[in-house]
Amino acid sequence: MKRLTALLALLWVTGASAHEVMPTIADLSVAEGAVTLDLRINAEAFVAGIDLDGLEDTNATEASGDYDALRALPPEQMQTRFAPVAARIADQIGLDSGGQALRLEVTGIEIGPLGNTAFSRESALGLRADLAGSTAPLVLSWPEGYGTLVLRQIGPEDGYTGIIEGGGTSDPILPGGGDPKTGWQVFGDYVPVGFDHILPKGLDHILFVLGLFFLSTRLAPLLWQVTAFTAAHTVTLALGALGVVTVPGSIVEPIIAASIVYVAVENILSPKMHAWRPVVVFCFGLLHGLGFASVLGEFGLPEDQFVPALLGFNVGVELGQLTVIAIAFLAVGLWFRRKSFYRPYIAVPASVVIALVGAYWFVERVI
Repeated sequence: MKRLTALLALLWVTGASAHEVMPTIADLSVAEGAVTLDLRINAEAFVAGIDLDGLEDTNATEASGDYDALRALPPEQMQTRFAPVAARIADQIGLDSGGQALRLEVTGIEIGPLGNTAFSRESALGLRADLAGSTAPLVLSWPEGYGTLVLRQIGPEDGYTGIIEGGGTSDPILPGGGDPKTGWQVFGDYVPVGFDHILPKGLDHILFVLGLFFLSTRLAPLLWQVTAFTAAHTVTLALGALGVVTVPGSIVEPIIAASIVYVAVENILSPKMHAWRPVVVFCFGLLHGLGFASVLGEFGLPEDQFVPALLGFNVGVELGQLTVIAIAFLAVGLWFRRKSFYRPYIAVPASVVIALVGAYWFVERVI
């Protein structure tokens, strides 16, 4: 029980003021003898000099104070701070055509508006390189320390799409497009993206799933809840990814926090599942699905392989949730669920911590 409580407390500390690290998105296009890269980037993290490789939360770095101060700067001041860093980024990104290095230059910087500093600010960086008449395949090298890059080729129907970690390189990219990936390849590319959003990055979703787990030691209540949650978020994930339903994050994120509080408090007040619980979990699942869709929107979906990418992401999410349940079962359920002290000394205290974390997040996200 002490280990579990410590783990949940750690989640509270790391997640209460969490600044989740989002990937850099780069759209690559070739036209009029030049290659352009349009990056959606967390400018503050680069100005603060944070090593983004493998990082989940900027609060875990020594530069977190500088990062938070930069996030509070008006766009004009932040642009002044970012300009020399943008030039360095252009120099450090490797781009070659048929083995010949290309020189990238900054063509534009646009810092996002100053909004809710509890969320990261998205900025835009434009880069350009002259191809000098070359039509050879392009290879992009993403520097170490830059975190995850989602690289998408714009233009050709069968353009390149790939996820590159810091220090990695892309596969050869044909300026006019290349052999398209099969549906199974795209499906496989997006499974780890969905899984990663749950483990390790989805602290709020992890706590919600743990809230479902701690309701009862019986398997049937857990299956009913997980089934309702999965069905709901699958629907809104698809609708959100298609753009049919859009709800601002300022509404979705506080309600997701409220859903964590609800399931945890009901665990404390009742030792069994009531008839309305799966219905409520289903409703909350609809909102969690919109949260998943917003993350998927950050990565983008290939238009010609939309369905395999969406299914792969959703399967990854489900595998992440099942992994959370499996870890919880192996940690406490397998050993203690039949003990008389399980509910009063494990399930209820764990639910109290989960409820407190959710309440803190709710207040933080509203304010």
